[in-house]
Amino acid sequence: MGDFSRLVDEAWPAPYAEYTGGWKLRFADGVTKRANSALPVSAAQDLDTAERFYADRDLPAVFSLSLDGSSSLDRELDARGYVVVDPTLVLTAPLGPGVTGPVKVEDHPSPDWMRIWTSVEGHPAATPILTGVAADYALLDGMAVGRGVPQGDWYGIYCMAVLPEFRRRGLAGQVLRELLRRGHESGARHAYLAVVESNTAARTLYERAGFTVAGAYHYRVSSSAF
Repeated sequence: MGDFSRLVDEAWPAPYAEYTGGWKLRFADGVTKRANSALPVSAAQDLDTAERFYADRDLPAVFSLSLDGSSSLDRELDARGYVVVDPTLVLTAPLGPGVTGPVKVEDHPSPDWMRIWTSVEGHPAATPILTGVAADYALLDGMAVGRGVPQGDWYGIYCMAVLPEFRRRGLAGQVLRELLRRGHESGARHAYLAVVESNTAARTLYERAGFTVAGAYHYRVSSSAF
């Protein structure tokens, strides 16, 4: 995933992390795999160090791996009984000026924003992760939400969610367009997002908005965790 691993890590920051054994070991009391997984940060990694780190915190060890250079690590984890979970694509798109719509954007997650996101896919305890960096929180009439993270030339799209009873009305597209407009206004020139490979509905939305595949990653989780 190259530089995208850094962008994703910065935009979804674990409240606690250690750099050791060739890893960035992230911990957030078990809230989300991304914030509770080991990210390779050097050419060589000590798997035992990572496993002990999570065992000491009563969590299964989870490893976040890109598909562009972690093949030997992937093979070693496979030999230890770790299985692939949530193959994910990184999509990117160029940013340009847009037209303001009915989407409300604030610099914090309001109670209504949190209600929608947590009812669809989020976790109420994720607030420290969400607010760990400056971000834009988009809300459309109590029906749909999204989160945008300015990161220099890049603008990350996160937390896209629409309440089930309001789907298939184009609401996600409106939220996405407003976030992309905000991203361009912030000075970014490219947007990126991560989407689970099997989520064909979301991928269709993003492809229609001009996003194309730029990378991929997956998690390795011990089979004993299932």
